Amino acid sequence: METSKGEGENNIITSVISKEFCVPEDVHLTIVRKLIACKDGNFVATDENENIMFKVIEKILSIHDRHVLLDAGGNPIVTFKKKKLSAHKRWQVFRGDSSDSADLIFSAKKSSLVQFKTELDIFLSGNEEENSWDFKVVGSWLERSCVIYGKDSTPIAKMHKKHTLGSIVIGKDTFDVHVYPQVDNAFIVALVVILYEINKDKDD
Repeated sequence: METSKGEGENNIITSVISKEFCVPEDVHLTIVRKLIACKDGNFVATDENENIMFKVIEKILSIHDRHVLLDAGGNPIVTFKKKKLSAHKRWQVFRGDSSDSADLIFSAKKSSLVQFKTELDIFLSGNEEENSWDFKVVGSWLERSCVIYGKDSTPIAKMHKKHTLGSIVIGKDTFDVHVYPQVDNAFIVALVVILYEINKDKDD
């Protein structure tokens, strides 16, 4: 992770995947899970002007629930997959289209086996002992609402379910995601998709 002061700004840059996805203003994304996968992917993230920013495709023939996050041009940014035999439903995220341990960026898992509220702990690849989390997701999956916190427990993004007629037509779940200034947008989109995948077997 790169953390630095933005030039001429008081905002700290929080880059996990790439500084390319950090901008100096708030970003409002809509993430839609498609009922049926199409050429745009299983998940599509658009900006306020409905421009596609990111897409997530699921590798159907993969053994590990493998997903690839693409930029608007269709270039692979990260690959994430569920770790086998993980009691905490751990997902690992790798750079590009790799799944090699040398390319691991971060992993995310349920904070505990039994949860009364939704909590995920995120560990960067350099945090091998995992004595403390680097990022945390806290919220309610039932309400499709959560806050993502940085290491110092400062909120860096928020998500809630978007209730529209369109969401009923184009996808089962549509999320409004507010990403704070200078926070890695690709990282937040990856976390929202992982949050969905970890909790998708729960009743609405």
